[in-house]
Amino acid sequence: MNADDQKKAAAVRALDYVKPGMKLGLGTGSTAEHFVRALGEKVKQGLDVLCVPTSERTGKLAESLGIPLTNLDDTPHLDITVDGADELDRELRLIKGGGGALLREKIVATASERMIVIADASKLVETLGAFPLPVEVIPFGAAATARRIAEVASDFGCTGRMSRRADEYGEPFFTDSENFIYDCAFGTIPDPDGLSAALNRIAGVVDNGLFIGIASLAIVGTATGTDILGSI
Repeated sequence: MNADDQKKAAAVRALDYVKPGMKLGLGTGSTAEHFVRALGEKVKQGLDVLCVPTSERTGKLAESLGIPLTNLDDTPHLDITVDGADELDRELRLIKGGGGALLREKIVATASERMIVIADASKLVETLGAFPLPVEVIPFGAAATARRIAEVASDFGCTGRMSRRADEYGEPFFTDSENFIYDCAFGTIPDPDGLSAALNRIAGVVDNGLFIGIASLAIVGTATGTDILGSI
């Protein structure tokens, strides 16, 4: 199977964990969209679920498929969030945020009893960091905040090019929460737990794309099927 087939296989396998009456978080990105589409087919067949999307994009897709939607204000406790990852290691630590929705993804995931990660085999790595780590920053004083991010990251053995994300027109990219994202090409992250905590102590940083201690299970599509990491 190619990478997209692996994503689909992981997404379909995740449906095994969805039961009638569940409240679900719906992730953002190409792999998560495979799950949303597969879920939409189940809803058409009568599956009763209520879902919170992690982005405007996911919300629009789910709505177009007839999936019932709510929000965390009205439904603050979710059973499962199903989402993709830009990288994951065997301890189920993740880098997320390539799609620009890391803050909402983390809020929804931590409002859930469990998080299931779905990914193709290329996303499973021994050491996080080859994928640039996104850090969401408020626009006020962003350049000063970025300098502080670089200083703190260096203390954890992380150096490399940092760039403020741009949109398709070359203008600053804004998240759904109207913040900037800095992509940090560290190469390797020796201490993801420590770096994540330290970054989030910086004034001006809203959150970072390291998801630590959040995922319970990973379904990884492979050339021959799917592998399961962790447990529910």
